[in-house]
Amino acid sequence: MQAVPRSLLRRAGAAALLASASFAAQAEYPEKAVTLMLSFPPAGATDILARAIGQRMSETLKQSIVIENKPGAGGNIGLIAAARAAPDGYTAYMAAVTNAAIAAAAYPPQSAHLQKDFVVVAGVAIVPHMLVVPSSLPVQNVGQLVAMLKAQPGKHNFASQGAGTLSHLESEVFKAATGAEVVHIPYKGSSQALPDLMAGSSSMMFDSIPASMPHVKAGKLRVLAVASSRRLAMLPEVPTIAEAGVNFSADNHFGLMVPKGTPPQAIAALDRAVRAAVESPELKQRMQEQGVELRYTPGEDFTKVVDEEFRTWGKVVQQAKVRLE
Repeated sequence: MQAVPRSLLRRAGAAALLASASFAAQAEYPEKAVTLMLSFPPAGATDILARAIGQRMSETLKQSIVIENKPGAGGNIGLIAAARAAPDGYTAYMAAVTNAAIAAAAYPPQSAHLQKDFVVVAGVAIVPHMLVVPSSLPVQNVGQLVAMLKAQPGKHNFASQGAGTLSHLESEVFKAATGAEVVHIPYKGSSQALPDLMAGSSSMMFDSIPASMPHVKAGKLRVLAVASSRRLAMLPEVPTIAEAGVNFSADNHFGLMVPKGTPPQAIAALDRAVRAAVESPELKQRMQEQGVELRYTPGEDFTKVVDEEFRTWGKVVQQAKVRLE
């Protein structure tokens, strides 16, 4: 039998070492902390959700999850920052999908787009909003609120989490559906809006349940309806906004995403970690008590949810004639 040349053996050995090193590098992910970026400030629903899931993910990944808040411009500041991050698996984005769909339709074209610049890891939750008013406002239901607003056109304000957010557009749809004239007062997130709402500077707000519920329990806010497509287990007596006579719904989907080009092995590791977090019975119960429905959805299926949200809310923005700069 002919002897194998030593040069060929050396090349084969080198290739095997490279393959082994490559496999080892893949197996070591993550070697450092992972940044979880979001488009909203601390204390709001996105932040509460990201911190709860991130803490559980860190246990699976055996690395810290660092939360980075980048609010503003209807969520576009955080979206652009996440899209521009290195696609190495060490930056993920907690996407408020419904909000991103609204911003994409309401703002001029931005330098980043959720559908074009990201890969879905998994869907993680539904976090519906509820319509809240100051407890000092003399209304007990949506019908009474509409009657008051229409009797005093232009004299009342509505607060929102920011121009171009779901919180903003829900009120625009509310206005269009009821004929009420209410003035928009945008804030940078729930944490800034709620003190003024409770003080009576604004008369209404569509806000996340995790952010508003403590103030409802404290008697400073009153909830009139939930914006979801069905009633919530934690608020069974509260009607949906459609049941209250205003024909729309918003379930508010959230998902974990990474910049396009992120290595598949990193996506797979993040997927395993997020699934373990979202399917934790203890975390499910704790988040449900705050108005968050944890729901793991595989990446391929959640991509379809994203596409449908962009189609739906693109039409809503167009019909409501919302245009922002």
